[in-house]
Amino acid sequence: MDQMDFSAIRHRVKLLEDTGRSRLFENRDAVACPVCGQPFDQALVSRNDTEQLAPDAGLSLCLHRGTDRMVVFTHADDS
Repeated sequence: MDQMDFSAIRHRVKLLEDTGRSRLFENRDAVACPVCGQPFDQALVSRNDTEQLAPDAGLSLCLHRGTDRMVVFTHADDS
């Protein structure tokens, strides 16, 4: 699986936060998650060794580990 190039899809996602070592994007155009193929809600791209997450109840996560970064894709469970 190739790494997702967020700069190539920048017109389809919104950058919500950039700390220099991690970036949080919001999906604005039903971009598919490279792990499960379903549109993701948000994506956290991190080059940090550790990250603390506090997902809401009813939230599914997909993880993709690249050579130099980890990407966490969130999916709201539609009930």
